[in-house]
Amino acid sequence: MKPTIQELEKTASQIRRDIVRMVHACQSGHPGGSLGCTEYFTALYFSVMNHDPKFNMDAVGEDIFFLSNGHISPVFYSTLAHAGYFDKAELATFRKLNTRLQGHPTTHEHLPGVRIASGSLGQGLSVAIGAALTKKLNGDKSLVFTLHGDGELQEGQIWEAAMFAPHNKVDNLISTIDVNGQQIDGPTNLVLSLGDLHAKWEAFGWDVLEMKGNDMADVVKTLQLAKSRTGQGKPIMILMHTEMGYGVDFMVGSHKWHGVAPNDEQLQLALGQLEETLGDY
Repeated sequence: MKPTIQELEKTASQIRRDIVRMVHACQSGHPGGSLGCTEYFTALYFSVMNHDPKFNMDAVGEDIFFLSNGHISPVFYSTLAHAGYFDKAELATFRKLNTRLQGHPTTHEHLPGVRIASGSLGQGLSVAIGAALTKKLNGDKSLVFTLHGDGELQEGQIWEAAMFAPHNKVDNLISTIDVNGQQIDGPTNLVLSLGDLHAKWEAFGWDVLEMKGNDMADVVKTLQLAKSRTGQGKPIMILMHTEMGYGVDFMVGSHKWHGVAPNDEQLQLALGQLEETLGDY
């Protein structure tokens, strides 16, 4: 039985608590984008995706996910832990020496749930297309999901992949872009404007949807809609409009929290706004 929207929101609150605690503990990491994408990860892993926490790299018969903007690893790790991939106590090792929870996900650490090393932006879509084509060749009807940052679209490899997927009818792929308008150097429209993303992706031949990324009900509804539109000859792109730092009032909407850890006082302020629902690690 799938969880209700209210249950998903409670899970998201706990994941947000994990994010700020993880980044604070090592005084390093990326809280802004992680907080902004929490609804997406919660909906994907607890409601939408068919996946098995008894992790197998081949993933035959199950949906798979690739995180391309690997710097938002805190939300990825917390989600995986709560979904049963590994003990949530391991979250306390984030970015510590000899941890499996590196700042950017890596495969040589053999952390369950991580299928590619990511963080070198622009590469995740290409990898996902390869995995999606493999599933089609194997007669596997499962889906491939990806997440990207909007600043990541400034990488040329993204647009090579954007051309390749529709040409090859990779219609078992659901990609999402976190459109928060922020990147490490400032607002995307000042660093390098992205223009009309909806029109661009449609022009490349993708089936384009949009959703409110910090509205759990809309995220679940849109992801389910995307699933219903697979198998029709086109890859699917979801433009997910979020606020960087969502859930913590002093972090919301500012690129300054892209890669900065809260101090002790800021941590307590943040935790005061986030309900503990599943127990802190």
